[in-house]
Amino acid sequence: MGAQSMKKFSTTALALSSVFVLGLTGCGLNSGSDSAEANAAEGEVTGEITFSTLQLKPTFTDYIEGVIDDFEAEHPGTTVKWIDIPFEGAQEKISTDAQADSLPDVVNLNPNFAQPLEEQGAFVNLEKAVPDLKDTYVEGAWDAFKVPGEEGSYGFPWYLSSEVTMYNKAMFEKAGLDPEQPPATYEELFNAARTIKEKGGDIHGMHPALENRFIPDLARLGVPLMNEDGTEWTFNTPEAEAYVQELADLYKEGVFPSDSLTQDHSKETEAYQAGQIALFPSGANFLSIIEENAPDIAKATDVGPQITGDSGPTNVSVMGLLVPESSDNRATALEFAEFITNAENQLEFSKIVTIFPSVTEALEDPYFTDDSDGTVESKARRIAAEQLENARNLVPVQFDDRVKSAVIGKIQLALNGELTASEALDQAVAEANAITGK
Repeated sequence: MGAQSMKKFSTTALALSSVFVLGLTGCGLNSGSDSAEANAAEGEVTGEITFSTLQLKPTFTDYIEGVIDDFEAEHPGTTVKWIDIPFEGAQEKISTDAQADSLPDVVNLNPNFAQPLEEQGAFVNLEKAVPDLKDTYVEGAWDAFKVPGEEGSYGFPWYLSSEVTMYNKAMFEKAGLDPEQPPATYEELFNAARTIKEKGGDIHGMHPALENRFIPDLARLGVPLMNEDGTEWTFNTPEAEAYVQELADLYKEGVFPSDSLTQDHSKETEAYQAGQIALFPSGANFLSIIEENAPDIAKATDVGPQITGDSGPTNVSVMGLLVPESSDNRATALEFAEFITNAENQLEFSKIVTIFPSVTEALEDPYFTDDSDGTVESKARRIAAEQLENARNLVPVQFDDRVKSAVIGKIQLALNGELTASEALDQAVAEANAITGK
């Protein structure tokens, strides 16, 4: 695959797994019965099903059509009709299809996309329909399609994105830091960023990217974001207050660029490629973008593990496949969703572009365990794959655009010194709860 195609998919994958949230509410859906779920995997695998994805054409047409051909050959008498939905208008289409009980037989969604419909009984409960499959997938990826406070899971995990820490070795050396010892905890990250700012001249240590990083950072630090039922935000804790105060101190000290408080991940990417910051926590797929856009920076780039707290989890972004209760050919739909997410097919997909499989067997392949070729790409794959065992989808689906705007707005005020860390968190939680409770 050429660099341009790789860049296109990298942007698409991040949008699907982390950013592109559709608010699907008010759908009039019928819940399936337990007996129907229990027998969902029964029946003959034959006939036609529809399979929808989100903006994978034309970049991955050959791969998807190849998997479909293999499935139809393995199951004579089946036909899979593939539909690819562009981002624009997807919210309206999915919502309309759900209300009309006319969703495709296999639907490609992320947890944010799926959960409003899961709560209304739109999808087959896989822990009842295909209970033996659960242990074949990465635990955190499977759990991403659970509904808080309820039993069961509704999505076959498909492809994953796992963050690593990219850093500029030349800037580390200039600052007197060991270029072979990247930071692994927040304390190490902030210490390194401060040292780089002090000794690196015009170079900033890092970018806060608050929109994308603040909430998962709290979760990695062990801060409880919500109660167990997912009905109330709870992140105004002493640990969170200490973290916000640290961010405010870093901003005041000039460790972050002065115009960075309102900037998102795309601006952080630009800053790293321009040699303006030394540390860049992001998905491993961004290595190819850096190599394409800033080859000199790419040559100086090495990778380390995802930044966490002392004992916190790592984060993973998940895309999945769900089978609606309204499907008229549930047996074939379930069989196809299992087929496209099996180890062989996920491994093939991962070798086309820098994503990670959700099936543990595929992660044991040397492609993810052997970095003896010495390239930063293979090192990033190994590190990211190793992290998946204990990774979870840390951002609650309730953290939609409305909640994000309210929370990040308060944190920006704290970093500017207009609110104390405690005031900002208390106000952020109050506004988030007012939004979520409506």
